[in-house]
Amino acid sequence: MATTDPSQEELRRVLQETPKNQPVVMLNLLRFRDRADYQDESATCSGRDAYERYMKEAAECVRSVGAEVVWSGRSVGALIAPPDESWDQVLLVRYPSVNAFLKMIESPEYKGVVKHRTAALEDSRLVANVEDGV
Repeated sequence: MATTDPSQEELRRVLQETPKNQPVVMLNLLRFRDRADYQDESATCSGRDAYERYMKEAAECVRSVGAEVVWSGRSVGALIAPPDESWDQVLLVRYPSVNAFLKMIESPEYKGVVKHRTAALEDSRLVANVEDGV
């Protein structure tokens, strides 16, 4: 099933279960639409272009909570995955805490740019990760 945005219930559950006092790295698996699907704009561009617009406009939101993109790259293929699962891009963003992530996604500035992400993506995964001290 294609998903692009977290449900409020799932977001609340993951945020409650994630330790509050340590960094969290968000793994983003992204599959772009051929054409961006803007609900409120007549702009026409590719999904990849819309996501680039999102990244550019969201950069200040990320920085404002002390977060940083630690890695971004093009996916070239899955070695262990269902045969029909593929991703165009992988992105790792490190936040100082899960609360910093929550502060960012609730900010008016971020809410103003997330439309580009939604328009860009055909499917995605967002996975919260913390170090386990091993």
